[in-house]
Amino acid sequence: MRKLAAGNWKMNGTEADLGEIDALLAAHPTPRCEMLICPPATLVARMAGRAAQGLMVGGQDCHPKTSGAHTGDVSAAMLADAGASHVILGHSERRADHGETDSLVRLKAEAAWGAGLVAIVCVGETEAQRDAGQTLDVIGAQLAGSVPDAATAANTVIAYEPVWAIGTGRTPTTAEIAEVHAFLRARLAERFSDAQGFRLLYGGSVKPSNAAEIFAVPNVDGALVGGASLKAADFGGIVEALSAA
Repeated sequence: MRKLAAGNWKMNGTEADLGEIDALLAAHPTPRCEMLICPPATLVARMAGRAAQGLMVGGQDCHPKTSGAHTGDVSAAMLADAGASHVILGHSERRADHGETDSLVRLKAEAAWGAGLVAIVCVGETEAQRDAGQTLDVIGAQLAGSVPDAATAANTVIAYEPVWAIGTGRTPTTAEIAEVHAFLRARLAERFSDAQGFRLLYGGSVKPSNAAEIFAVPNVDGALVGGASLKAADFGGIVEALSAA
């Protein structure tokens, strides 16, 4: 199981920003971990066209249907056709801004597999839910509802992103991260024979300065990185920390 450093550019990036990909590949041509960048849909094909062997490209969402009258949506097959190998699903911003439910995320994961994509399924609690002591209940429900029974270590990655830590500069303690990742591993083991092979990513204000500490936590197999993935130097620092973990 190779560890995975995944970058989520969110709604950022134009053609001019693809120079960061060139710089990333120049600095890390053969990383010891896998590198993945998920840019806006407008850049997937262009990024895939200039990505070298050391970098994979993914989408940030897909529609559960393969085609049809769904204005503004992108199917998994379209992402694959553009050169994507992965797709992020159920990110907290999609759940909050677009009302995505666990059942919808499950359908999207199945659509991703149908197109040959690896699904990165996101789970995570809000600050209010953590303060109320509901973290594991919330994450357990999201995991059960969002991950289909046909999931395998080869077609699915799980990303834990505490909603209150995304883009805020706040980071859970290593003990808090360890608790959730151990819980995720145990829940996966209840359902899947290859549970130990599933990669569990941590996401939420990951940056070069805290990456090594986070990657030392048991059951953390990489990161889903937001803002720090936009600059080659920042993301490269995280790649270096993961490679050394």
